[in-house]
Amino acid sequence: MDLDLATIAIVFAAIFVVELPDKTFIATLVLATRFRPLFVWIGVSLAFLVQTLVAVVIGGLLANLPKRPVEVFAALMFLAGGVILLRGAKKADEEEKETEEEFAHKGAATAVGLKAIAVSFSVLFLAEWGDLSQLLTANMVLRFHQPLSVFLGAFLALATVSALGAVIGRALLARVHLTTIRRVGGVVCLLLAALTTLEILGVVSAPHA
Repeated sequence: MDLDLATIAIVFAAIFVVELPDKTFIATLVLATRFRPLFVWIGVSLAFLVQTLVAVVIGGLLANLPKRPVEVFAALMFLAGGVILLRGAKKADEEEKETEEEFAHKGAATAVGLKAIAVSFSVLFLAEWGDLSQLLTANMVLRFHQPLSVFLGAFLALATVSALGAVIGRALLARVHLTTIRRVGGVVCLLLAALTTLEILGVVSAPHA
């Protein structure tokens, strides 16, 4: 199965802007104030590895369904993602505080080494099932028909977001508001919805495996 660098780049960019304003970023930031950032990043990334694999497998299964309903479903999913992000943009900063409080007391603060990794893994693994980035990852498989490329793009984006949260999360939030990032993510989803719709109508050519 060949890798497509363009697909990896597109998926990376889309998942990155969708996940950056998500509670995952804040949760990683909070965990990194309690444990060593490296251990937090390893644990969170392992959780993302499993979740991304599951999302890609689900997308691959859905891709075997009749083409037209799948294309319509993909367009609707991108549209829903865009609307959700844009409608929630105004509340992003308020949700940031709520998320910090939610994750502030999870796991023993004295955890080190493998225990800190395990705590970080379990916290994110349980918190992130069925979130927007996971749904969009499955949707990207439907759109590009490149499961390996989608997997790499999505996982690298999620690992990058968690690294930013663990290392420079607080400094980044001081300079860039989550409201702005969430709006950018919403626009990206709406553009993908529009492009998918144009492909359904035959105005532009759809990507193939």
